[in-house]
Amino acid sequence: MIPWEIHAIQVTNCNCDYGCPCQFNALPTYGTCEAAEGIKINKGFYGDVSLDGLTVAMIAKWPGPIHEGNGARQIIIDEQANTEQREGLEKILTGQDTEEMATICWVINEMTSTRHPTLFKRVLVEADVDSRTGRVMVEDVFELKVEPIKNPVSGEPHRVRIDIPNGFEFTLAEMASGTTKTQGIINLPNNNQSYSHLTELHWNNSGLIRS
Repeated sequence: MIPWEIHAIQVTNCNCDYGCPCQFNALPTYGTCEAAEGIKINKGFYGDVSLDGLTVAMIAKWPGPIHEGNGARQIIIDEQANTEQREGLEKILTGQDTEEMATICWVINEMTSTRHPTLFKRVLVEADVDSRTGRVMVEDVFELKVEPIKNPVSGEPHRVRIDIPNGFEFTLAEMASGTTKTQGIINLPNNNQSYSHLTELHWNNSGLIRS
């Protein structure tokens, strides 16, 4: 197993109500799971290959809860990545060189039956975790915009965090409202002002690094 590690910022949006039942081991709000995300790697490596400064994205959907499988997924890797970086990132994002059940990427790969070819495009990931704002844009595939959840009476930003001490994707994330518009092979028609989160990721072959 080739050692790897990433320190990154993640921006994600799914079709569920704010809070996302998956975070509470409950079933999806509307029965299906439909999600898009972007990750900006601040520091990282795959073996002796640096992954610093690269970005990746993913779009996926399942006809039911993720754990029932039969999902469709497409990975997009920063076109600026060289051949070795592309190979390393694809292995991380498909759960290879990773202990069983250790990362959300491993789980998604196992629960996916349709794996569309990986794309190599410009992946823009902008995020301010503290202000709960962000954007992910992949030309001809999807655009995701994130903003704070608003109080329905005052219109003021409403701050909520999810703290999962034993989580395998993250331990603490800022909740937000996201909208995803898709143009690619996977269509997400229901991701409109729905659940989003922004968080720091710290993963390696064994999963989430908690120190």
